[in-house]
Amino acid sequence: LGFISGGAVIFWFCGASIQAVTTGAYSAVEFIKKNMNLDKKEADREDSITVVRICTQYAQKGMWNIFIALLAITLAFALFDPYFFIAYLIAIAVFGLFQAMFMANAGGSWDNAKKLVEVDFGEKNTPVHEATVVGDIVGDPFKDTTSVSLNPIIKFSTLFGMLAVEIAIKMDPALTRVIGAVFFVIAL
Repeated sequence: LGFISGGAVIFWFCGASIQAVTTGAYSAVEFIKKNMNLDKKEADREDSITVVRICTQYAQKGMWNIFIALLAITLAFALFDPYFFIAYLIAIAVFGLFQAMFMANAGGSWDNAKKLVEVDFGEKNTPVHEATVVGDIVGDPFKDTTSVSLNPIIKFSTLFGMLAVEIAIKMDPALTRVIGAVFFVIAL
């Protein structure tokens, strides 16, 4: 059960972090529609800086919720049962490693496909180019956000979880399960 839970947390994290980036992008699009001149051929430097700032702020706000939920899940599992937590840690390491490699490679492939169509094939503003732009939109959060975030998540979960397990072993088992249940409710 701990192994399945660890895998589920990795896949939940991947989806949630991509959703945080997506929310930031939608917010930037809304800001652009309301506040910027869309008739210009090229964006000003100030416009570009503003859009990047908006995307970054919304993505960071979304990641705080994910971080708090991940901390609460890790502490809940660590306080629940040490053997359950060992299986959980093994799962997040295994699933996280392979998911990070997959997402980095898939995101890079989508990004490179767009560059190949634009530069090597010279087919900018064609249906093929439109398809690669869609792939690039998915690929960027894959390679730039989620894949690189998995390693710190695994390290963070291991560090705080091991400290919590050490404390839980020395405490009353009934009390640790109650505290673990509280953290689990917080995570939900």
